Amino acid sequence: MESIVVSVISAIVTIVTVIINTKASNKELTHKLETQQAVFETKLDNLTSEVREHNGFARRMPVVEEQIKVINHRIEDLEHENQRANS
Repeated sequence: MESIVVSVISAIVTIVTVIINTKASNKELTHKLETQQAVFETKLDNLTSEVREHNGFARRMPVVEEQIKVINHRIEDLEHENQRANS
């Protein structure tokens, strides 16, 4: 009878220990996951900002390219006029 009581008490202590360790592990894991999620969200926000900036630049580039073409044509016209005036 005494050995049964000791066995039951040992089983109860073991189960309680496992439950406590599991809760502690879960709490630690939850904390790590929350930290990783926060880091991920920060990186995603930064990346989103960079993509928006890039998209704005990409929208403006064709306009700048067209302006450069116009400027180059004006320079060529001025060079031709200058050559005609000097001839």
